[in-house]
Amino acid sequence: MAVGIFDSGLGGLTVLQAVSRRMPQVPFVYLGDNKHAPYGVRTADDVYALTTAAVDRLFDAGCDLVILACNTASAAALRRMQESWVPREKRVLGVFVPLIEALTERQWGDNSPPREVEVKHVALFATPATVASRAFQRELAFRAIGVDVEAQACGGVVDAIEEGDLILAEALVRSHVDALKRKMPDPQAAVLGCTHYPLMEDIFQDALGQDVKVYSQANLVAESLSDYLDRHPNMLGSGTESLFLTTGDPRKVSMRATQFLRRQVEFQSA
Repeated sequence: MAVGIFDSGLGGLTVLQAVSRRMPQVPFVYLGDNKHAPYGVRTADDVYALTTAAVDRLFDAGCDLVILACNTASAAALRRMQESWVPREKRVLGVFVPLIEALTERQWGDNSPPREVEVKHVALFATPATVASRAFQRELAFRAIGVDVEAQACGGVVDAIEEGDLILAEALVRSHVDALKRKMPDPQAAVLGCTHYPLMEDIFQDALGQDVKVYSQANLVAESLSDYLDRHPNMLGSGTESLFLTTGDPRKVSMRATQFLRRQVEFQSA
């Protein structure tokens, strides 16, 4: 009955932590493609090839449902995967939709036509690949009209977090927020469009100002996933064991993940 969680590196551990708290009875298999991280500077075809390979490994581990906790993979590969690659009996879901549903104050799974919403000016902070895909704007347009989105590609932030250099990560975040505010001086809301960025949420909030509502993904994805499994209990796969898998060096990744989650984590080779 395992569910797969995929990320290009360690960022998806923020989602794993939230879904594990929300559904402690469900075993989760986490796969980090640390060997090929970061995805945010790769081409769409590269991201698609790497993501399908990783998801296939999670299918082999007994996961019928896989969450792409990587925003770049959700943006650059998910739709193509769902249209032409995912087997009929499997499901692969991304992390944008729960966030957009919260931003637009729609119920989970609300497929009614787009409508006017209260928030009109939204700042999106994401990787270069996610920004280039315009996937966030496309998904938002399905649910809301009249919303101005200003996107800021946050180069270097993921690399700094993965390397454990939070001083550099903070400096980069503040620089990217300054660049965004030159284009949109008064955003009403800010979307942290990468699962690494919750580790810097306080910095984003401080740089943006307390009047800006900051949307982070982990808890929103956890709530959405719980609702989905309540409605589709058959999507719990055959796997029964929680695992941490990596394409990188298990010892090094385990050490970083332990620092990341502040608890002991042991990765195995994928």
